[in-house]
Amino acid sequence: MSLDAVLARIDTDLPAATDRLIELLRIPSISTDPAFKAECDRAADWLVTDLQSLGVTVEKRPTPGHPMVVGHVDGPGPHILFYGHYDVQPVDPLELWDRDPFDPAIEETAKGKVIRGRGSSDDKGQLMTFIEACRAWKAEYGTLPCKITFFLEGEEESGSPSLVPFMKENAEELKADLALICDTGLFQSKAPAIMTMLRGLLGEEITITGPDKDLHSGMYGGVAMNPARVLTRILGGLFDDHGVIQVPEFYDGVPVLTEELKAQWEGLGFDYDAFLQDVGLSIPAGEDSVTPLEMIWARPTAEINGIWGGYTGDGFKTVLPSKAHAKVSFRLVGTQDPQAIRKNFRAWVEAQLPADCKIAWTDHSCSPASQMSTEHPAFEAARMALSDEWPDPAAYAGCGGSIPIAGYFKTILGMDAMLVGWGKDDDQIHSPNEKYDLESFHKGIRSWARILAAMSA
Repeated sequence: MSLDAVLARIDTDLPAATDRLIELLRIPSISTDPAFKAECDRAADWLVTDLQSLGVTVEKRPTPGHPMVVGHVDGPGPHILFYGHYDVQPVDPLELWDRDPFDPAIEETAKGKVIRGRGSSDDKGQLMTFIEACRAWKAEYGTLPCKITFFLEGEEESGSPSLVPFMKENAEELKADLALICDTGLFQSKAPAIMTMLRGLLGEEITITGPDKDLHSGMYGGVAMNPARVLTRILGGLFDDHGVIQVPEFYDGVPVLTEELKAQWEGLGFDYDAFLQDVGLSIPAGEDSVTPLEMIWARPTAEINGIWGGYTGDGFKTVLPSKAHAKVSFRLVGTQDPQAIRKNFRAWVEAQLPADCKIAWTDHSCSPASQMSTEHPAFEAARMALSDEWPDPAAYAGCGGSIPIAGYFKTILGMDAMLVGWGKDDDQIHSPNEKYDLESFHKGIRSWARILAAMSA
């Protein structure tokens, strides 16, 4: 089978592929809003029909929430599973959109043509790059280059409540040699990256109660314990002067980067000055002993996401609040244990609590980090294939965010996941005027064709 013939077909078929994506984008499959349940069903049906046209044996599978789309096609070589999600974020605030978010169109911008519409980048456009690559193989040779399982979800944007139970109930059917995920982006919007490190996430909500009611600060100030003062004092000690997090045993399980990976990252030329200047800052925070890129991808963090208490309305009210609240999150790496960190963080906070105060905790997210082993030969084959398509060579990269599905593939199905995507930093995912560069869509399809060829070889 000639890869050149497949790439030529992709180039010729780009207008039709774009039309198919626009048709899918017109379906308002907002998973968080029950009013759009029928539209989520319609998007699943659309994908079933489209995959059937490629000869895939595919079904829409019910869940307590929105359906999964699961399909299988036989072929030679390795067995891969492709994951994507067809649901999208809500569009609010609607008035900030320049066009109807579900009336997608190709627009000419100063940087080139873009596909404008909700879901164009996250994740329908990305999902369709893989399907279109498969379509080109099928059209050119009547078959696909390897055995493929398609696994498309409809609840990713609403926390994936049905995902883990579904994976456990259908584990034998879903197991493959390797999972492919297309829900990430290019490094600094230009270099292809294979994400091999994903940070975990732990969330805690703290409520400290002092007096049994808000108090007049003229009568009780200075004498009564102020829970806002207690909370800010404790959280103010979360870091030392070098940015090191002070929770006991917090850094247990944090890996040391190999010199080879450090060199690869240094070769990416990350411009952290511009990275911070884009958000009105100039001085890196966090641990002063590591580079900013290591801090984002390979080091754990603790952040105060919100803090409140007492009177916060217009004007001024001189009260001593009864309660003070904070939300604190931790991004985790390596083999850090989120449950152990939760236990240690709570003990650290409670040890600093005055006798006159009580504390209540609310659990939020709790997921470990994921680290993919690049020893699997498919990783290096894919990296070389991507380097052949894009001007900049591909690199193994980390991801500052958390993508739990990659970890689930490891813990539930026992297989590694390869995360590759073509999004750009300015795609405005989850925001008004979301877009996906036509170049990202086109070269994304070509990239998957190259990866499939490399894997099948």
